[in-house]
Amino acid sequence: MPFDEMLVDNGTVRAPYTRFQRWFEQQDPQALASKAGEAEGFFRRTGITFNVYGQQEAAERLIPFDLVPRIISGAEWAPLAEGIEQRVNALNAFLHDIYHDQEVVRAGVVPASLIERNAAYLPQMEGFSPPGGVYTHIIGVDLVRTGEGQFYVLEDNARTPSGVSYMIENRETMMQMFPELFAQNRVRPVENYPRHLRHSLSRVAPSACGGTPRIAVLTPGIHNSAYYEHAFLADQMGVELVEGSDLKKIDGRIAMRTTQGYLPIDVLYRRVDDAFLDPLAFNPDSLLGVPGIMEVYRNGGITIANAPGTGIADDKAIYSYMPEIVRFYTGRDAILENVPTHRCAEPDTLAYVLENLAELVVKEVHGSGGYGMLVGPAASREERETFAAKLRANPHNYIAQPTLALSTVPILAEAGLAPRHVDLRPFVLVSDKVKIIPGGLTRVALKEGSLVVNSSQGGGTKDTWVLED
Repeated sequence: MPFDEMLVDNGTVRAPYTRFQRWFEQQDPQALASKAGEAEGFFRRTGITFNVYGQQEAAERLIPFDLVPRIISGAEWAPLAEGIEQRVNALNAFLHDIYHDQEVVRAGVVPASLIERNAAYLPQMEGFSPPGGVYTHIIGVDLVRTGEGQFYVLEDNARTPSGVSYMIENRETMMQMFPELFAQNRVRPVENYPRHLRHSLSRVAPSACGGTPRIAVLTPGIHNSAYYEHAFLADQMGVELVEGSDLKKIDGRIAMRTTQGYLPIDVLYRRVDDAFLDPLAFNPDSLLGVPGIMEVYRNGGITIANAPGTGIADDKAIYSYMPEIVRFYTGRDAILENVPTHRCAEPDTLAYVLENLAELVVKEVHGSGGYGMLVGPAASREERETFAAKLRANPHNYIAQPTLALSTVPILAEAGLAPRHVDLRPFVLVSDKVKIIPGGLTRVALKEGSLVVNSSQGGGTKDTWVLED
């Protein structure tokens, strides 16, 4: 049975939800349903949408929002925060190491083949240390809760994690519609994230920066699935939103076009993938990046957040070694455990996965958004056979994990509160210190019985509360 975050087996309400339950029992169901429609109208007017790739119809959609908050006690959050900080410190140490001495490989902790043949590894980063020694400035750590309520890390998002704008807008919407709930519950804030982000980015400006760092957000443009978030964060931080065509290399710096002429940028929060960042260093056909930015970067003229080459830390095969990686760099066992993971590149493991496809979830090592994966229990025999052929053809491209009994939290359904499966993506900022936002983005599988929480696959979101105990 999945862990119910609101109720214990005898129906008793868990402590974090007691005030919410008392409030909910006093509400008029029709009024709450009206509030749900009000929230949807707010999101639509604000333009909070995402794009669905590969579909001709309804490419731009609202992410469904559920009014019932997910509530986590301060006592539950404290070990989570400690484990997340340990993990992101290990990730930064790992990235520095693999682009320098590769001690983790020489020690036999991580196979050399996982680095050498990894498409996300960038030789252009070898021997280079970014300003402040920080590679992953913004990280999203995906967590799931199973069993007796224990949290596990499902995957790391160290390249360009998205979703923080929905975390902020969810909170602001809840505060507008239900101010009495926040008066009754001491909820730790998340709405100050843009201020923390700007401060964190300022702390990693290059030595060439004089005075207050000039920061900009680089977006691929309006057709990107997360464009709303790019524009939102730039606006909330009070910095410029730029595209590659707005930037050029001038006198050894990267400068942006303004009404006062071109002005140099000190820190570029890029939401453009590595391959498109610099046509002189990577994909020569890219029109999204900035010619020469890698040269300026390596010469200390700009900070790029997150650093190019961090995508290797998103690799799900690398993820499977994270307990050993954490121990190697911190000298301690990982506080947060991984979900058990089968590496299909290993022949014996591949045989096991092929024999048990009906019970496993199989993912591409560089996959995201719920694409390119097989949920064995929900797949037809034909789908499993087709996927098995892909596995045999390219086993290095896949890992497999058990089908997890994800924890449930209540959503507002027609008949009242109903449990649905969720995950959690806390957001972490890294500069001269680690700042973990108390809460994060809870994604919820709105269909009864579904385990797929991705917005691209029909999932929704809800506000996540961390209480001040």
